[in-house]
Amino acid sequence: MDSKRFLTSIFDAAVAAADPEKTIRDHLPARPKGRTIVIGLGKGAAQMAAAFEKVWDGPVDGLIVTRYGYGAPTKHLEVVEAAHPVPDAAGLEAARRLMEKVSGLSEDDLVIALVCGGGSALLPAPAGGLTLADEIAVNEALLASGAPIAAMNTIRKHLSNIKGGRLAAAAHPARVVSLVVSDIPGDDPSLVASGPTVPSTGSRADALKAIETYAIKLPAAVMAHINSPVADAPRPGDAIFARNEVKVIASAAVSLEAAAAEAKRQGIEAVILSDSMEGEAREVGAIHAAIAREIATRNRPFKKPVLLLSGGETTVTLKAKGKGGRNSEFLLAFAIGIDGHDGIEALAADTDGIDGSEDNAGAFANGSTVARMRAAGVDAKAMLAGNNAWTAFNAVGDLFVPGPTGTNVNDLRAILIR
Repeated sequence: MDSKRFLTSIFDAAVAAADPEKTIRDHLPARPKGRTIVIGLGKGAAQMAAAFEKVWDGPVDGLIVTRYGYGAPTKHLEVVEAAHPVPDAAGLEAARRLMEKVSGLSEDDLVIALVCGGGSALLPAPAGGLTLADEIAVNEALLASGAPIAAMNTIRKHLSNIKGGRLAAAAHPARVVSLVVSDIPGDDPSLVASGPTVPSTGSRADALKAIETYAIKLPAAVMAHINSPVADAPRPGDAIFARNEVKVIASAAVSLEAAAAEAKRQGIEAVILSDSMEGEAREVGAIHAAIAREIATRNRPFKKPVLLLSGGETTVTLKAKGKGGRNSEFLLAFAIGIDGHDGIEALAADTDGIDGSEDNAGAFANGSTVARMRAAGVDAKAMLAGNNAWTAFNAVGDLFVPGPTGTNVNDLRAILIR
């Protein structure tokens, strides 16, 4: 068996299970008496929009915002691109236009929101007297903090004019139906893309607690705003949301089940460890390595051959300015943990096709990875200490580069033990 080919097929099966055309078709609302406005945001939003156009029977107007290079051809819905993971002026203008697009609607109109991960950075809309520079500083601080995605998005939605249900509030009295592809452990739709169309389940007090817990250093103007009641986000019980509907149409759980089914089809038993793992990427990688070693050497707690699967979203606390992302950092720690062990092959990748800021989704590793890095003049432990996992895997040709996938159900970790 070609291990890389096998692991790639597992990734492909997970992505296919979140295919937007199938998932959207299964969750379409009825046509309204009035207009249908489609808004979209996230790294897979353009593909969701293209899929929506194929299955929607009726006239539509709308605006879709996605990451640079992640566009897709559409006939009726306009697609614009902006920066991710750090916002830019194009995103600021896109947020303004989205709010304008849903303004002035009637109760006979319908807004369909296509929401997936990445929307937080793509739609900067600084609240109060805050600026784009403030929002950029917030994003950079959050990305370096090691805070879980739920905590980061709880903070973001209290600093925005569009997040935390405010986009849906602007559409009132029109009905808003949100079709959400979840990249959040636990699949809380109010946290996906910081919930622009879903009212907040987290309070301002929760945001302040997260800032304290993770020692996040934010600009003084930002702290002044979030300490003020004007930062409070709309609550789920507000009457303006009464007619709205939220549907999670794809998630890590469904994709992991599809990945397991594909492994079994190829004759390999699969075990799903969890669809909602969180924690420091290098620590989660070390734990996965310990489990893999136990199976490889003692044939427990699962018998070989077996494929271990896990999902969720780890975090990286930046200590240096290397190249990499959470999946490559996870895998570098994993590679160090299985160094010298035969019969262990692994892939860790983000299902949206991008891990961090480079063009790879993740990387492959096995028991020879660290030795091959050493032969290439790369010290794996030093690369891990410097948050430089991309450089380490690039040196041995083990980056995984599938390109944009058109969906985003977070991370996939697949570990084959034979």
